[in-house]
Amino acid sequence: MDKKHPKESKVVNTDQVLSSDLNNYNTLFGGVLMKRLDGCAVLSARRHSRAKECVTASTDSIDFLSPIYQSDSVCVESFVSYTGKSSMEIFCKVIAEDMMSGERRMATTAFMTFVALDENKRPMQVPGIEPETEEELKLFETAPEREEIRKLKREKSKELAGSISLQKPWEDKKEAYS
Repeated sequence: MDKKHPKESKVVNTDQVLSSDLNNYNTLFGGVLMKRLDGCAVLSARRHSRAKECVTASTDSIDFLSPIYQSDSVCVESFVSYTGKSSMEIFCKVIAEDMMSGERRMATTAFMTFVALDENKRPMQVPGIEPETEEELKLFETAPEREEIRKLKREKSKELAGSISLQKPWEDKKEAYS
């Protein structure tokens, strides 16, 4: 399977901030931005793998660096920065631009992991990555460390999930309700 360049999976989506997207601080709701990140990232994953379906395996990190205001435009860029056998790490960056002054700032960075699925909904092999730019190379070279952290976090999450109760709160015999 031939390697691909990250630019082949790049997705760029620019949109305005609507009043319905704002929280009580008059900045973009984090959840609204998370939905936009996931939407762009899955397209990058599908574009890279050419799979009909890719699923979000992990939202590895989302770092909100600067608030986004209603007067800003929001540009989400995503591309595949690293691959495993069937998984793809997608790097996302969000650039906010003040539409009045033209000032641009890095508002958010994120790493998400997707898995490509075949027609039987089983993980399928994906092409590797061949970085070209300085940014792509930096992301590629630092990816194995992020991958190791992801695996450790996943194991810890599974361990924790095994010790969390599935009981409905009203079925908890230890707690007295009055």
